[in-house]
Amino acid sequence: MERSKSISMAVIKRLPKYYRYLGELMKNDVDRISSKELGEKIGFTASQIRQDLNCFGDFGQQGYGYNVKELYTQIGCILGLDKGYEAVLIGAGNIGQAVANYTRFEDLGVNIGTIFDVNPKLVGMKIRDIEIRDIDELKETLDSKKIDIGIICVPQKNAQNVADELIRGGVKAMWNFAPVDLVVPSDVKVENVHLSESLMTLIYLLNE
Repeated sequence: MERSKSISMAVIKRLPKYYRYLGELMKNDVDRISSKELGEKIGFTASQIRQDLNCFGDFGQQGYGYNVKELYTQIGCILGLDKGYEAVLIGAGNIGQAVANYTRFEDLGVNIGTIFDVNPKLVGMKIRDIEIRDIDELKETLDSKKIDIGIICVPQKNAQNVADELIRGGVKAMWNFAPVDLVVPSDVKVENVHLSESLMTLIYLLNE
């Protein structure tokens, strides 16, 4: 599917929300929906939804609305969820364990094959049948397998070193839970999940 190179990050970040709501509509046996009805559920205007979707193609029919299942499938393809991705998770502490226990990775096409940690007490244990291996084995794994995504759940002081190792191993996408902005080449994509920043934003809104 063709897409414009000028699509804003704001539009891209709204797509997962569309995908999630459409999935819920399918579970409730809703076959079609108008942009107005979808907007009321999500909290966006009908115009905003139409503009967002028009960035990627011609969806829906005037007077009919959107076929829910078809739009769900199309947005999944736009997001790349129709492909498979191999991932490794580094850091089996509290956050790492919580991430590893998330049950929807398979639905999104992501397979976490291995978890790595420096703590010898954790090495050999399993989280949801995923083995925790010594961090010293990360390089061997990166050399022997094509890893698409590195999930970084290590302390701040170790995050850049882990990122550098992933980059040397050819990893082009990182999901970073460490509270630090990673320095990476322009062809490496990073999505930061900074919990404290999110909480501070919430506190600000609470005090408005």
